[in-house]
Amino acid sequence: MVRSIDEVMSSPVRTVSPDTSLHEAAEIMRDADVGDVVVTRDNRIMGILTDRDIVVRCVAEGGDPREHTAEEVCSSEVATIPPQSGIRDAVDMMRTNALRRLPVVDGDRVVGMVTMGDLAQAIDDKSALSDVSSADPNR
Repeated sequence: MVRSIDEVMSSPVRTVSPDTSLHEAAEIMRDADVGDVVVTRDNRIMGILTDRDIVVRCVAEGGDPREHTAEEVCSSEVATIPPQSGIRDAVDMMRTNALRRLPVVDGDRVVGMVTMGDLAQAIDDKSALSDVSSADPNR
């Protein structure tokens, strides 16, 4: 039985600086097969940028991802969780804040990312969400 976040988190986390273009951030996500990057300045979290942020806050508004930066569209209110936290703590935090992912932070350092899918697999590896989360990505 999984007991703590550090047992289920993904690591390493992909990070970008605030001035990274959305195009470059999207390439990083594509190459790493992830849907998000953490925006950091001096190793401190400034925000989280998702593939959906790029689409909804830039592309759908007619913006050019080559001309806009991570800082312009990232979510700056970021909840985090320490690696020694329990699975239930992460579930409660995600539920309370309507989150799909949580950066795992040790002190000021981002050490991982835990997603709803990670938690679904840890809690019930036979659930539909667990099956979807563990499936190979669409290409």
